[in-house]
Amino acid sequence: MTPTRALASTRLTPKPKPKPKKRKRAKPNPSIAWARRLARYRPDLLDDTLNSLSELYGPQVWQRRLDPTSELILTILTQSTADVNAEQGFVALRAAYPSGKESEHHEPGVGWGGDGLPDGAPPDWLAVEMAPTEELMAVIKPAGLQTQKAPRIQATLRKIREERGNHSLEFLGEMPPLEARDWLTSIPGIGKKTASVLLLFCFDQPLMPVDRHVERVAKRIGLLPAKAPADLAHDHFLAMLASSPERSYETHVLLIHHGRAICQARKPKCEICPLLPHCPAGQKFMKAS
Repeated sequence: MTPTRALASTRLTPKPKPKPKKRKRAKPNPSIAWARRLARYRPDLLDDTLNSLSELYGPQVWQRRLDPTSELILTILTQSTADVNAEQGFVALRAAYPSGKESEHHEPGVGWGGDGLPDGAPPDWLAVEMAPTEELMAVIKPAGLQTQKAPRIQATLRKIREERGNHSLEFLGEMPPLEARDWLTSIPGIGKKTASVLLLFCFDQPLMPVDRHVERVAKRIGLLPAKAPADLAHDHFLAMLASSPERSYETHVLLIHHGRAICQARKPKCEICPLLPHCPAGQKFMKAS
């Protein structure tokens, strides 16, 4: 074969095409997977739970409780303490750092573990932020853990002011719920629960705060996997409520109130619980008693 023919032969021979790279499968969303599993094996569990609790405690209608900044600071004060103690700490903040603004009305309703705040103007948040930390510790001492909460409150207020130019959080109501939650959780010390409380109670955003009472009730009934970490539980509920996000408020307040009133940690009152037919844990408690 002449060199010319050899070259032509080489040109006519097609090069093998490279094998397409296998695309990695995206990891399944664990919350969506859980919601689908629940819908398949225990359909209507959430609806039946909410309907039973609504009959027991009455229908729950959302209404705004406080200014969002007040709601945030009050929620920080409730961390690892009784709501009634947090109320005392917040009232002390109002007295120590008066703002002279219009009075707020706190209508706690079902789910809140305290007496409700008396009417009063929100504190002067700039004065709270700039106060000597030891002074602020003394003011909020009734809420407990003041050595942790005072610096956290001041750091939170400072972060909001540096980001926004003031302490108002009203802008969060204009953001998509998850973006608003992400903005809040970017502040050190603010987790999904605290952020969700603010967005749910101030703006009726379809988010689901999961505290220890909600988590306990949900795991006993089977709404949450027994070993689901608390942080993931928030997103599990969002997936479960995807078809009825308007029920987020009643889901939170009914479950938290039921956890305080009947489905208590040490001695649940299973004999009077309307959820007993749906509750594997309660049925075990009854058999053991």
